[in-house]
Amino acid sequence: MTMKKLVYVLLFLSQLSWANPGFEAGNDWYKKGNYNQAILAYESVLESHKESADLYFNLGNCYYKLNKVAPAIYNYEKALYLNPTDADIQNNLKFANKMTIDEIKVVPKVGFAHMLHEQMSVFHYDSWAWIAVCFSFVFLACFVGYYFSPYAAKKRLFFVSMCLGLVFLLLAIISAVVEKKYTTSEHPAIVFAEMASVKSEPKSGAAEVVLLHEGAKVFVLDSLDNWKKIQLTDGTDGWINQDYIKQVH
Repeated sequence: MTMKKLVYVLLFLSQLSWANPGFEAGNDWYKKGNYNQAILAYESVLESHKESADLYFNLGNCYYKLNKVAPAIYNYEKALYLNPTDADIQNNLKFANKMTIDEIKVVPKVGFAHMLHEQMSVFHYDSWAWIAVCFSFVFLACFVGYYFSPYAAKKRLFFVSMCLGLVFLLLAIISAVVEKKYTTSEHPAIVFAEMASVKSEPKSGAAEVVLLHEGAKVFVLDSLDNWKKIQLTDGTDGWINQDYIKQVH
């Protein structure tokens, strides 16, 4: 192993040793029922600029145990963003949402982009990217086999496999691009204020559109000074003070 590679390995190991003690300490405090200490331990990992779905999920569990609605939902949403197919995260988020006061209807989204998203959301866009990498190796292996094989039958087999690998590679790339574009086009946020008035205009004296409470989920559309234009899941939109919400991503 060269000195340069050894340095990279040592840096990687040092990062793991920096993050894992805080995470494990958080787990220990959680098992003991000391959720406040567990939160401090988990957040120490976040302060070192490391994050994971498991970390946010555990944070959400701590806040849920403490009946802190907004932080629980916020961390579950963060976890779900990193791992959108995890059944445990989805289930706990549903329980946390039952703690909210507001009953906001969810209007089903329509359109071709949403239809593609429904089909491709089985994997996160990072997962689609890794799938594309795997199929690129399959394509390369089949190409090498086709190029060097002295037998016509094997050449045909490698050629067909190479074509299929290329098709799946392109599909994975398209899925990654479409899923990332759709996911990053949405800017969900959670209301952290106990009560938050949504205004018709970005000013305090404007008419109130709706009154939201802690834990409500909104989507940020635009911003102006210290105001955010938001939209609710039922299609209602308006302006809210940016200090009342916290964006998930």
